[in-house]
Amino acid sequence: MKTYQPKKNDVTREWHLIDVKGKVLGRVASEISIKLIGKHKVNYSRHMDSGDYVVAINAGEIKVTGKKEDQKVYRSHSGYPAGFKEVKYSKLLSENPNRILELAVKGMIPDNRLKDKRLSRLKIFTGDKHPYEDKVKK
Repeated sequence: MKTYQPKKNDVTREWHLIDVKGKVLGRVASEISIKLIGKHKVNYSRHMDSGDYVVAINAGEIKVTGKKEDQKVYRSHSGYPAGFKEVKYSKLLSENPNRILELAVKGMIPDNRLKDKRLSRLKIFTGDKHPYEDKVKK
């Protein structure tokens, strides 16, 4: 008896529509990351990119729990002196709500050579209109 190893031809990509309106950020991000990685599939293999496409709509109406609305801060550093930046959650929500969900999902995907390919299959939209109507299962 041999262990089954999936091949590239065995990978079939599906499209999933997730409405994040009123849902908690971390819970939705983990659900999306599982679908992007492909862990929900029977033929999942860690070394292969077998994930699906995910379309997330209503990103502007995502929720966080507790006092995160006022206290959560996104930090980054450019690598240069004085290159430290901080952006509050409330400001990012008003300016670019898609970035909040993107950063949450990005943090839940393993840091390896497949990360960029997986993230490229995530499509985030602020409203409920999106150009992938024909591809997404109802």
